[in-house]
Amino acid sequence: MFDHIAAYGGDPIFRLGEAFHADPRDKKVNLTVGLYYDDAGKIPLLNTIEVAEKAWADQRKPRPYLPIEGLAAYRAAVQKLVFGADSAALAEGRVATIQTLGGTGALKVGGDFLHAAYPDAEMWISDPAWDNHHAIFQGAGVPTHSYRYYDTQTQGLDFDGMLEDISQLAPHSIVLLHPCCHNPTGVDLSPEQWLKLIPVLAEKQLIAFVDMAYQGFGKGLDEDAFAIRAMVEAGLTFFVANSFSKNFSYYAERCGALSVVCSTPDEASRVLGQLKAVVRRIYSNPPLHGGEAVSGVLNSPSLFTEWVAEVTSMRERIAAMRQAAHQKLRVKAPDYDSSYFVKQQGMFCYTGLSQAQLQRLRDEFGVYIIDSGRISVPGLNTENIDYFVEAMAAVVTSSVAESA
Repeated sequence: MFDHIAAYGGDPIFRLGEAFHADPRDKKVNLTVGLYYDDAGKIPLLNTIEVAEKAWADQRKPRPYLPIEGLAAYRAAVQKLVFGADSAALAEGRVATIQTLGGTGALKVGGDFLHAAYPDAEMWISDPAWDNHHAIFQGAGVPTHSYRYYDTQTQGLDFDGMLEDISQLAPHSIVLLHPCCHNPTGVDLSPEQWLKLIPVLAEKQLIAFVDMAYQGFGKGLDEDAFAIRAMVEAGLTFFVANSFSKNFSYYAERCGALSVVCSTPDEASRVLGQLKAVVRRIYSNPPLHGGEAVSGVLNSPSLFTEWVAEVTSMRERIAAMRQAAHQKLRVKAPDYDSSYFVKQQGMFCYTGLSQAQLQRLRDEFGVYIIDSGRISVPGLNTENIDYFVEAMAAVVTSSVAESA
């Protein structure tokens, strides 16, 4: 019956990670998948989550289905974290929020909802992008395209190109945006650039879909939500997908949310109902365990304060690794411009390395970087940073010499 089904080649990022683990060499560095590791190379279990999980488990409550939209306390906490406790949209009841299966689940639910609401709408995604963005929305029936974003010459943002592309889109086109820690480049818009882009979104009647997977890993929890709160102030109707996988180091529990900022409370109520209808068709109800734990942290003043400190510690370690890589490369490869390590921010660093350079790093040094040249910075630590820099220097120095 299924002779015509092609084999699945696997996700390229996870496949490369598997190749790393199969590599028998003692000296090797895994910079592939976007996971946060501490300086010992371990995925941390945050103390706040451990305390919240135990407090909930000790209550020995039954495990009924959650409401389709998720835990009320979780959803309220998400809204305050994303939009700010003093948000006018929250005070006016104009935000519809559901608990989702991670940020990826939020994107899928949003994609299905938008395809039903605007069947002819198409989506524009940054170039380069997280490949799964295209796959998710195409899977929801939404055609996807790219807008200019990364400037290979400056290793920064092509804001003029981005603005020009977006300003030419048809009304009700969907625009995927990262408010902070852009995946894969680590290149973000400045507040001033956001304030230039937002009026274009409003004037052209575009549907902004904001994907915030790394809140707190850029400049801070509130600072990283600047674009979202500026869109609220500008009166936009837009979507926000957020995830707690990274900033809670809570990947397996799939804790995320989808919020839609609407123009009126009645509109928000109807949107919430249709989001629930989409969820019912896919997975019916979100999981309880992770939702209770995250809710327990966000709704406890003492645990929330401690969690903010934990996020700050993770953010500062990532920044320290960026700084170390830059400084050490300046010594080992003085003719190579490694300033992008400190100009970009968040989990990912976009190197611009060629396929030949990436292959050499894997073959000769056991340094695994995905084919786009994106580095997952938390894979670096005080034990492997020198080896990584030596490998990078060997590869980029020979390339500079050959081009000369």
